[in-house]
Amino acid sequence: MNKVRQLETFGQSVWLDFLSREFLASDEFRALITEDGLKGMTSNPSIFEKAIGHGKEYDDAIRRSANAGMGVGAIFRQLSVADIRTATDALRPVYDATHGADGFVSIEVSPYLAYDSDASIAEARSLWREIDRPNLMVKIPGTSEGIPAIRQLLSEGININITLLFAEKRYEEVAEAYLSALETLSRAGRLDRIASVASFFVSRIDSKVDAALDTAIAKASGDTRATLEALKGKVAIANAKLAYAHYKKTFSGQRWQQLLALGAHPQRLLWASTSTKNKAYPDVLYVDALIGRDTVNTIPLETLNAFRDHGHPAATLDNGVDEAKAQLDRLAQAGISLDAITDTLVTEGVDLFAAAADQLYATLADKRAKFLDGRSLRLAPALGDAQKAVDAEIAQWTRQGKLRRLWAHDNSVWTGADEQNWLGWLDIANREAADLSALDAFAKDVRDGGFEHIVLLGMGGSSLGAEVIGLTLAGAKGQPTLHVLDSTDPDQIHTVERSVSPGKTLFLVSSKSGTTLEPNILMDHFLRFAATGGGDAAKQFVAITDPGTPFEKVAREKGFRHIFHGDPAIGGRFSVLSKFGLVPAAATGVDVKRLLSEAMLAAESCEPMAPPASNPGVQLGVALGVLARDFKRDKITFVCSRSIASLGAWLEQLLAESTGKHGKGLIPLDGESLGEVDVYGDDRVFVHLHVTGDNDANTQLKALQDAGHPVIRLVIEDTYQIAQMFFVWEMAVAVAGSVIGINPFDQPDVEASKVRTRELTDQMEGDGKSPSAQPDLECDGFALYADDAGKSAIAGAQSLTEALRLHVNRAGKGDYFALLAYVERSEAHARLLEAVRLKLRDSKHVATCLGFGPRYLHSTGQAYKGGPNSGVFLTITGDHANDVALENRKLTFGAVEVAQAMGDFDVLKQRGRRALRVHLTKDIQSGLAALADALGQALT
Repeated sequence: MNKVRQLETFGQSVWLDFLSREFLASDEFRALITEDGLKGMTSNPSIFEKAIGHGKEYDDAIRRSANAGMGVGAIFRQLSVADIRTATDALRPVYDATHGADGFVSIEVSPYLAYDSDASIAEARSLWREIDRPNLMVKIPGTSEGIPAIRQLLSEGININITLLFAEKRYEEVAEAYLSALETLSRAGRLDRIASVASFFVSRIDSKVDAALDTAIAKASGDTRATLEALKGKVAIANAKLAYAHYKKTFSGQRWQQLLALGAHPQRLLWASTSTKNKAYPDVLYVDALIGRDTVNTIPLETLNAFRDHGHPAATLDNGVDEAKAQLDRLAQAGISLDAITDTLVTEGVDLFAAAADQLYATLADKRAKFLDGRSLRLAPALGDAQKAVDAEIAQWTRQGKLRRLWAHDNSVWTGADEQNWLGWLDIANREAADLSALDAFAKDVRDGGFEHIVLLGMGGSSLGAEVIGLTLAGAKGQPTLHVLDSTDPDQIHTVERSVSPGKTLFLVSSKSGTTLEPNILMDHFLRFAATGGGDAAKQFVAITDPGTPFEKVAREKGFRHIFHGDPAIGGRFSVLSKFGLVPAAATGVDVKRLLSEAMLAAESCEPMAPPASNPGVQLGVALGVLARDFKRDKITFVCSRSIASLGAWLEQLLAESTGKHGKGLIPLDGESLGEVDVYGDDRVFVHLHVTGDNDANTQLKALQDAGHPVIRLVIEDTYQIAQMFFVWEMAVAVAGSVIGINPFDQPDVEASKVRTRELTDQMEGDGKSPSAQPDLECDGFALYADDAGKSAIAGAQSLTEALRLHVNRAGKGDYFALLAYVERSEAHARLLEAVRLKLRDSKHVATCLGFGPRYLHSTGQAYKGGPNSGVFLTITGDHANDVALENRKLTFGAVEVAQAMGDFDVLKQRGRRALRVHLTKDIQSGLAALADALGQALT
């Protein structure tokens, strides 16, 4: 008779410790059932990884799922559920023939949940419902947190396989949980459809004990040495025999008999890990020695074939129980604690299963990326000497499950403050995509309304993302033209007014808090402007704000055309994929559904189950964080493809405002054209944001990489994939914040400038005059104001050029120089100042920034005041010949702009920054040109 089949005669069921799609369709599998009497199967992440990663039978399904927008977690769920259903259906005749006593297939809850009772319960319920087969068993590890989950799930009628059992004491808790659950069920009806096994792991015990014995043997001699030698390869079997003795006692008393009378099945002991790890032992050792009634042996295929060939079927579990006790006593007398070993094995077992899951998801992530070729963002970091440190940090993220904790809103990933309240951006694309009706209706309303221009009035996160979308994707023929006004500069206001028709323009007023100064005063101004078009001005206005803000109340009172709500759980700089970015996109004819589908694809690439080493958001964030933290490379230089050139401005805010605080941070540099290798210090990271087909600076970047500078490339195939850039960078910045050790979602230093500005504007309202201060130096028609340390430096300067030279020379190695210009953000001004910044970089070999005020206050201003004290600042202000009055107030926009500049400058001084403000007393154009000329001379 078949030796495997003979095990039936001793009351033992054979389950197979293997499963794959190809195997389930094979004649070999069917023969195991019909000829060997196979009665069950088990699966785990390691089994699935071998099946999925080492063959092609899953590839078509993975390709379909990937192209349907699914991430690795969803793909694995779909694949595993399908396989488990196939296996349970194949074994259903066994289940029916044994009246529900056998024929089970086990699937494991995520090993990442081993220490989380509630999450284990939730996932087990979900698997039970989705697979929907009565002969399913859900595996829950026998950790202390697993016990209440096991009891609860069994009491709900869900079959449970308790895994990772090593100690008899823990088994007692498991058996009690089963009996308690049966008693709960007995009050609700029949018990003949609930089943459970308690999986005792065997060979791993001997591996661990034998190592401890070898250490003891090396120190022993004589009879003691012989006694210890005799214990090798014996302890795991002895432990199992005592567990079986406990089982027989538990499932024989009056308590059990009452449950048995109601149709209950015993909770059988299942022997797991029964392949022989030590090649010196017989290959069927843990099958031969553990044969007994009401038990299961889950056997790997190789071991099963070996037992069929030369196994020894006989009732062995009841033999030598006294000797088993004596063996464990001798082990204890040798000073080796089996309890300590089994406790360690549980922890190691959880870690091993988690590592297997990591490998499984990594395999799936690699295949998913391959099948999405061209559809998903590609990240290619070249980090040189920093790669080893980055790899080590990524490994730590993997070990500590930080990405899963991030997605679970665990604020301990960061500083333990209120970070959990600001993670609405993680799933906003999915939520917005689920209900596009309002945006579709709005887009139709804009078309039907005949609007030719869209003017967006907002600051920072309320405008920068929308501007990127507009400049990158809008502009189709017949669609309105987008104008973004994020300034109080009078010249810039006049430029917008000249560019639009009052009666054909829709104004989007965008403010998360509803209290931001700039959009509120701009709204009042353009309400009057729109009224000159002859219609109902309020019907040309749309509000985008968080629910319940003061601005929402105003918009309702005035009768705005539409009011759209943002998500209070999303900070402004993370809001591009919410209504703050989508409403302007819809208004200008952008395909919002397509944009969101790209964002969701990126979110799936960064999902909690996507291993950090295969996760673009984690890879990028860890790289940036480690380079700044460990290598002092905190100047992030963006090199953008022409077709996504505006992305750098959005990234400036995202990085600076998120990371620049408590003396730490990443200093983003947008628009600084690449130079020769020798003009750069060793504080740089170069990030290439590339669209396939654009003619970019690849040769220069290759030279920088060859010179040892880190170069990180992010590549997309078309401009709609910019939504993937949005999400990947949001994830990266959240991760970098964790690596650096800050809260990436607050902005403590932005408020300081607002407070000081408010003080100055209140003063102006009171006396009707612009704020003024005594210059520290007046020369060549310019008024100069310096920080406390800088006053003495420029005191003796005889010219503007000399004063600027003295200030510029305050910048040293590792510093950056920021030009902060409170003038119109025009192409002419930008070209002039860009030329100046490049001269600064090339002569001083420092990183350079260019910001237009007050726009930069809501962007990079946080890092300038709260980040590392490595900035040297030149603030430029001036008088406006053609100022614009504020509605119903004494102030003008020009006065507000000067107040904002002075307020920010005052805070820079308070924070000990090296700062100089130059006020142009001539007209802006000639004054700016003269300043640029003087600065150029100062650098020669």
